[in-house]
Amino acid sequence: MSPDERPAIEGPGAADDFDPDFDADFGIDDLADRFAGWGGDRPHFIFAPGGNINTGSVHGDQRVENGGVGAAPGGGERVEAQDGPISSMEILAARTGFAEPDCFAEGLSALGTRLLFLAGDPGTGRRTTALNLLFEGGGSTMALRALDSDSDLSSWRPTHSEARGYLVHGLSPAVQLGPTAVAKLRARLETADACMVVLLPHDPGLCRRLVRAMDIRPVSYAPPAPRAVFDARLEAVLPDEGRRRDLLDRLEPDLDELLAPQLVPAQVVELVDEVTRAREDDPELADLGQRLSFLAETEVPDLLKELREDPDALAFLLVTSVLEGLDHRIVLDETDRLLKLADGRLDAVVRPNADGEGQAPRPNPRFVLRRSLDELLATVRAEHAPGGTLRTSSYTYTVEPICFKRHRQAETVLRHVWRQYGDVPGLLTEWIDKVSDSDSESDLAEPMGRVVGLATGWSGGRQALRHIRKLAKSEHTQSQSIAAYALGIAAQDPILVGEVKHRLDSWSYSGGWQLRSTAAGACGGDFGAARPEFALALLRRCYRGEDEREHIVAVRVRWALWSLFHGGNQTAVFRKLIEWADRSERDAVLAHTAFLDLLRDPSWFQQQLLLQGEFGEPVTAFVRHCLNDETLFDSSRTRLLGWCRRAVWDEPLRAAVETLLAALAEDMRPGELRLMVEIDRSDDPDLAGRDIAHRALEAWRRGEPQPYRSAPAFGGPR
Repeated sequence: MSPDERPAIEGPGAADDFDPDFDADFGIDDLADRFAGWGGDRPHFIFAPGGNINTGSVHGDQRVENGGVGAAPGGGERVEAQDGPISSMEILAARTGFAEPDCFAEGLSALGTRLLFLAGDPGTGRRTTALNLLFEGGGSTMALRALDSDSDLSSWRPTHSEARGYLVHGLSPAVQLGPTAVAKLRARLETADACMVVLLPHDPGLCRRLVRAMDIRPVSYAPPAPRAVFDARLEAVLPDEGRRRDLLDRLEPDLDELLAPQLVPAQVVELVDEVTRAREDDPELADLGQRLSFLAETEVPDLLKELREDPDALAFLLVTSVLEGLDHRIVLDETDRLLKLADGRLDAVVRPNADGEGQAPRPNPRFVLRRSLDELLATVRAEHAPGGTLRTSSYTYTVEPICFKRHRQAETVLRHVWRQYGDVPGLLTEWIDKVSDSDSESDLAEPMGRVVGLATGWSGGRQALRHIRKLAKSEHTQSQSIAAYALGIAAQDPILVGEVKHRLDSWSYSGGWQLRSTAAGACGGDFGAARPEFALALLRRCYRGEDEREHIVAVRVRWALWSLFHGGNQTAVFRKLIEWADRSERDAVLAHTAFLDLLRDPSWFQQQLLLQGEFGEPVTAFVRHCLNDETLFDSSRTRLLGWCRRAVWDEPLRAAVETLLAALAEDMRPGELRLMVEIDRSDDPDLAGRDIAHRALEAWRRGEPQPYRSAPAFGGPR
């Protein structure tokens, strides 16, 4: 493929093609590697006008996730918006193969009043149904936004004129809505020509309170029949009727047995994906039941019983459940480390030592799986208590003494031992906290962070985040990375999100460098991607300069800004940089150093320069400042020379580079002059912008106005 034929697709990895000195200059080589595994699901920015590009698979609700608790071999998961714009990809995914539940018509009718409360169990397809309701209720609109459950709907107002639908992930117990507040909310939605769906748990008591307090009767959601979901999904995956008929003929009568009435849509979608993955000669359908995650729930207790007398196998099971999908050598090494750390706590019995002849083996009182919670409950004739919610002055938390959810086997194993065996959480947290900070261990942040994040829901109680806080306060940057990822997972729980926000807000304001480093990492991960505006506010407070320990925080703040920028929030991030550049000296340093990091990928900037966008002049002003700042010149030169080298085979970038250099040549101070000299002296005769630099330097030497001309529009002659 010739340079001219290369696709204009940019992403984080593409920076190496045109900026080989980035890692050394940016100073986050370790951090970039550490976050690469779980930051890989950030959407790429693509410059391909008229192109149709598929950037990955979709999952969730009536679709299925491709990863368990451990690392998914194929990359990270898509982040569902919790507070901010909902991507068109997610909306299209929700539309694809959607099976309407029985309540759909009732929901559409209720949405005609602009406000719908949809009550149903989490994980049963509520979100997918809500997105379809908003899509159809808003006139086939893709302009949808999400709001976190701690949003105060009594005072909330639509702030984005283009939005036609809002999805609220729960109703905060701290906010008391009455009929007047609801009427005003409906009026505000009517004025904005928008609709709103509020997702509620299937709680009869809550629904009765809503009826009494607000005179609102929530629509009760129940998932569609498994067979309906199966047929709709299968038709979307296999449009050819003949192929569908052949597949169904091969599945009967096993299909009726697999499509149990209690299956939720995500489990049915998993079944569809598995059966359609099988080849025509049918070798994979025979062990279909062995691969379906929802069949693991009943097998885990039996599996643990089989392994009780085998500490090596128990350790291997726990580590594999955490690190599922990673290389077998890593899993074996971590198994050995867990066994050494356990120091006999994975041995069911204590055996006599060399001098203990005649002593019989006895049960090990330190065995972490010695007595399950169910056994203790049966001993005292206790019962599983029902779940509930409690509230502090700042956030709401949940109490779930005994509660199990369907999931894949890895999560099922960990959830089982975390709740049933009290010593396992401490052991696993200690093991995770002591993971190495070396580069070879950087890919452990995602699976370990996911486990710690999910464990917040398994633990419950007022201190649900205590395991995360222990990691966040660690001196080890790897532990902070794990805690940052865990916070993103924990914030997916509509009850825990308030506490997560409260902790991050407190850490960014008054926490030590470890807590602020963790908060910045969370803003650059799933938590920040789902709440970009909140994340940007936290990042400025996390940053305290570049000295000593603060350098670690600064690196992570800059990485978070880069991650948010390349996650589709270019406008919001750059507006913040402009705002910070005019504030204190410390804020200005952050704005300009972060700006140089963003220049790694020129896609967004070239559009602003070529199309005379809103930020064309501010981009040029930022470049000028960085070139004339002695501490930033080398980084600025590296970035811009990288643009010039890459623009040799990238026509849109060439036009943008020439536009920028022409603007810089209008007023050449020392920084602009040094850049022009570097470009003019380059050994590459085809370097983009070399002719502009040469003419500008000749005119400068003669003391004349620079005889350059503005770069032509894209596609025109030069």
